[in-house]
Amino acid sequence: MKTFKALSALLSYPSEELQQAIPAIWQAFHAEALLSSEQCAAVEPLLIDLESGDLYDLQERYVLLFDRARTLSLNLFEHIHGESRDRGGAMVDLLETYRAGGFDLVGTELPDHLPVLLEFLSTRPLAEARAILGDAGHILVALAERLRRRDSVYAPVLSAIVAVAEAPETEEARILMAEKDDDPEDLAALDAVWEEAMVTFGPDPDAGCPVSRDILAKMDLPHGAPRAPAVRSPEDQTHVR
Repeated sequence: MKTFKALSALLSYPSEELQQAIPAIWQAFHAEALLSSEQCAAVEPLLIDLESGDLYDLQERYVLLFDRARTLSLNLFEHIHGESRDRGGAMVDLLETYRAGGFDLVGTELPDHLPVLLEFLSTRPLAEARAILGDAGHILVALAERLRRRDSVYAPVLSAIVAVAEAPETEEARILMAEKDDDPEDLAALDAVWEEAMVTFGPDPDAGCPVSRDILAKMDLPHGAPRAPAVRSPEDQTHVR
């Protein structure tokens, strides 16, 4: 469904292509009506912000929020596996799921990156997509709550994903929400956190040729934009993986 593609785009690193795609995102939300009118209204400030805001400022905000605050990482397995060996096994399983669905990972983002997962789900039947999101429901619930605590304009996007997934607030979610949120301005504390995470994962070397750009072209939405290092200060680059 195009709604998942639209949600994926909104959670991707801001780019000129994303700004130009905002009308197509609006159209996807209203055409499929997977999101309620209230959810669409809640997401509207972000859409307006992305379409009309200064790109440099939008990119800096994104980095500060999702790349420098580990508790807000969009890499889902990080919240339950950290950088342990268990995460590697989970990555392999997810890559196999992608491959079985004819979806080959392209680019530098990890398989468990939420925008990548949403892009894959846009190619699957709704019931299957809901089931897969439900498996990560406790993480999504925690992310939505953490963004809400920060009064982030991105919070309604996560809340909408939680609603689509029909994910309840489980004990697992409450445990995650009880963790202390990272302070992206506390560079010393962030250094200590990231120094504990030295294991590196990358795209599946056997993934084959990329196909996901074809999906984006069909709905005129941008593929996950490459990160532009020019918008980051040297301090920021220390913490962005």
